[in-house]
Amino acid sequence: MIYPLLRPLIFRLDAERAHLLSLSALEMAPKRKAPAFDPKLAIEVAGLRFPSPVGLAAGYDKDARVPDAMLGLGFGFVEVGTLTPRPQAGNPQPRLFRLVEDRAVINRMGFNNGGQDAAFARLAGRRRQGIVGVNVGANKDAEDRIADYATGVRMMAPVADYLTINISSPNTPGLRALQEAAALDELLAGVMEARGEAGPPNGSHVPPIFLKVAPDLDASDISAIARVVIDRKVDALIISNTTISRPPLSSKFADEQGGLSGEPLRPLALAKLREFRHATGGQVPLIAAGGIGSAPDAYARIRAGASLVQLYSALVYEGPGLAKRIARGLLPFMERDGFKTLAEAVG
Repeated sequence: MIYPLLRPLIFRLDAERAHLLSLSALEMAPKRKAPAFDPKLAIEVAGLRFPSPVGLAAGYDKDARVPDAMLGLGFGFVEVGTLTPRPQAGNPQPRLFRLVEDRAVINRMGFNNGGQDAAFARLAGRRRQGIVGVNVGANKDAEDRIADYATGVRMMAPVADYLTINISSPNTPGLRALQEAAALDELLAGVMEARGEAGPPNGSHVPPIFLKVAPDLDASDISAIARVVIDRKVDALIISNTTISRPPLSSKFADEQGGLSGEPLRPLALAKLREFRHATGGQVPLIAAGGIGSAPDAYARIRAGASLVQLYSALVYEGPGLAKRIARGLLPFMERDGFKTLAEAVG
């Protein structure tokens, strides 16, 4: 209720400064328990039971500073990162832009983060509750990027409910080349080996491996990725990251370099979700991200094949209560269509 009143003040600040202030505010705020969700919204993916399908995408909490605070705001799960083995500053500022007229964001952050050691300490020190995934990437100057991903998997496995391999950011030069079939197969082989070496932290939990891909893929790319993902037994696919394409935009920041997210990404991300659903034949759970800002948006992704959805850019315009509103808003659609559980609606 209060966010529409605060938003004009927040928007007077530089976008990255506002982002950092929001993290600091959450760190100082009183801790709140995660809300109870309607049992109809619960769904199992990769052996994990998600109380709500509405999650926080990687990129907001890069350093695992506030995962529990975000769970308390009504997210069914939270993904932190992207985390690299060594700290890195990312790209020069300014590197984050609000496209207010388009309800969009462009970023060229460049995997800025404090490194995996610091994030590991934070996650190891929290009381394990709720689902918190860890998104890992490679340092910009890595001589062997596959080794960086393997390091991330070994390092973060003990504190992650799931691990996401992020090869889809457009802001690290050459990173998206890992989506090519042969390179992806080699990467996933190394990742799966590293997970086996890490071993279950408590003798029972081995974190599933998710893969995050770009929306800027053609049909042959999607078909090749689907084959590798199935062969390597990846536990889920996240579709998608930001786009380097530029649909018609109205903001003065439309020509800024970087990845575009928010409302203009919605049709492309939905189309790629449908293509991956077809290419995988329903053999791999799908997680939808990109342009989701309402319950109708989320429900459309679920009907198109997504078991889970993730938000980020829409929070800039709708405020921190959005996840809870979307989760509640899914129930009337499920009732209308005669679905007693969320799993029945998927696809």
